[in-house]
Amino acid sequence: MNIENTLKQKVAEALQTLFGLQDQPITLQSTLKDFEGSHTLLVFPYTKPLQRKPEEIAQAIGDYLVANAGIVTKYNVVKGFLNLSLSEEAWLASFQMMRKNPAFGTFPDKRKKVMVEFSSPNTNKPLHLGHLRNNFLGWSVAQILSACGYEVIKANLINDRGIHICKSMLAYQKFGKGETPSSSGLKGDHLVGKYYVEFDKLYKAQIKELEAQGMGKEEAEKKAPAIEEAQKMLLAWEKGDKEVVALWKKMNDWVYGGFAETYQKIGVSFDKIYYESNTYKLGKNIVQEGLKKGVFYQKPDGAVCIDLTADGLDNKVVQRGDGTSVYITQDMGTADLKYQDFHIDKSVYVVGNEQDYHFKVLFNIMKKMGRSYAEGMYHVSYGMVELPNGKMKSREGTVVDADELVDEMIRIAEEKTTELGKMDSLKPEELPHLYQIIALGALKYFLLKVDPKKKMLFNPEESVNFQGDAAPFIQYNHARICSILRKAEQDKISYNLPESYAEYKTLHSSEIDLLSVLLALPTKVQEAGEAYSPSILAQYSYEVAKGYSKFFADCSIFKADTDEARNFRIALSAQTAYTLKFVLKLLGIEVPDKM
Repeated sequence: MNIENTLKQKVAEALQTLFGLQDQPITLQSTLKDFEGSHTLLVFPYTKPLQRKPEEIAQAIGDYLVANAGIVTKYNVVKGFLNLSLSEEAWLASFQMMRKNPAFGTFPDKRKKVMVEFSSPNTNKPLHLGHLRNNFLGWSVAQILSACGYEVIKANLINDRGIHICKSMLAYQKFGKGETPSSSGLKGDHLVGKYYVEFDKLYKAQIKELEAQGMGKEEAEKKAPAIEEAQKMLLAWEKGDKEVVALWKKMNDWVYGGFAETYQKIGVSFDKIYYESNTYKLGKNIVQEGLKKGVFYQKPDGAVCIDLTADGLDNKVVQRGDGTSVYITQDMGTADLKYQDFHIDKSVYVVGNEQDYHFKVLFNIMKKMGRSYAEGMYHVSYGMVELPNGKMKSREGTVVDADELVDEMIRIAEEKTTELGKMDSLKPEELPHLYQIIALGALKYFLLKVDPKKKMLFNPEESVNFQGDAAPFIQYNHARICSILRKAEQDKISYNLPESYAEYKTLHSSEIDLLSVLLALPTKVQEAGEAYSPSILAQYSYEVAKGYSKFFADCSIFKADTDEARNFRIALSAQTAYTLKFVLKLLGIEVPDKM
């Protein structure tokens, strides 16, 4: 039994029977805590076609539902809102439906493929805090879409070529002295990142020296020896210079080894990895195709462009006059390659909001090129993560390193968990894993609970919170339920069969509130999938945990008045544990059984 669907059907029936209205919007919301009821019907949409006061319409519908719906016991009207109270039989029937469905919250196979591209690191530096928000968003979006019935391919396009890569390579040539990850004791990505910072120091010193000699800043930035050497190195790489390519491969391999360690630590993996060095030339064929179709035009200097002014955009270069590709050339080719590889119906790009314009241009171009997949291209745009002291800058070495941040989070988790004594009966050897679960859960939840489009301020201490809107509070409620279920098993209490609580007829208001929240799971998963927004599920998991915490405080479980009440409350606890574990898994967060 689906309460919401049943109510909507009966409201539609009431509108037809009482007023002759058909095909009207029916909007149900959760009743505000200040009013009695669980579901609220918005009546305002019917005032115009009926030319009646909202209170009058609500009264009529309320009377009809009490008399005919079979699940509504009473109602109250507040202006244009009809607040409905349901029968306990309806709640128990809905609960039994949840308990009988082992896949509650998932949707049937849509027979459609979606590629979610995320992470997209550069091979000149390690992953940092901004990358973590990207990785956690991408992973979670992929999990949510899978729960919504899509076949999902998780992809990573690694930016392994370009001037920024050559900067690290050049600095290593100058200052490296044969240093390796093993000789330095540094992860490979950290070692290469160190030389990216060294290049910036050298470059800035040279600019300052040229300016002291009377050169303007803009000219000095172009003529500093370091940047000229890096540009020469890029040209040598593109021509296949053996020495340059060998250095490029060696340093990239170091970085890939470092990335692999970080990905494993944060629980992220990919089904397909693309490399910019393999894809950056692919779009040139599309450029020629576009010229033939008249989608692109060529300027006198040879540059190929597209005029998007009619679409509210600009004139965009898709290939330079010397025939070299620009970033969007690569992205056009990669878009085709993705479709050729997997015949995807949707292509989702998880990229920061500084690339909003770029993706508007890309999607527009692919539509004009007549690509069948173009309508399914979508940019999950997200805001930057800022620190209390401002933005991060990789080249200046002021980023929050991902590995160091995870280690710091584990330290904070251990400190706070020990301080609060939330370790149940765990053995000493089990504690490091618990600290890691709490730390990563806190980090992921904090970065995912904010709407992706909003920029955010990260506070590690605030994220490890056992009382408020934070993962440890949610995880603790799951662990508490697991303890209850272990006791029920030890006491040989059979609580799973509906017959064991069939005579329970006095539901507490906290039980009804919790049931109402649990029943919303499929709706929340669908909303999160349609909006590509894990924040919807993060907020929902907090509502579930809060609802359970209140129920636990209000309703005795093992000392309940009747066996039926006890069995129902244990079963309700079990369903809550399922919901928390299911939702947090979609967020990429583990839940402990003990805590």
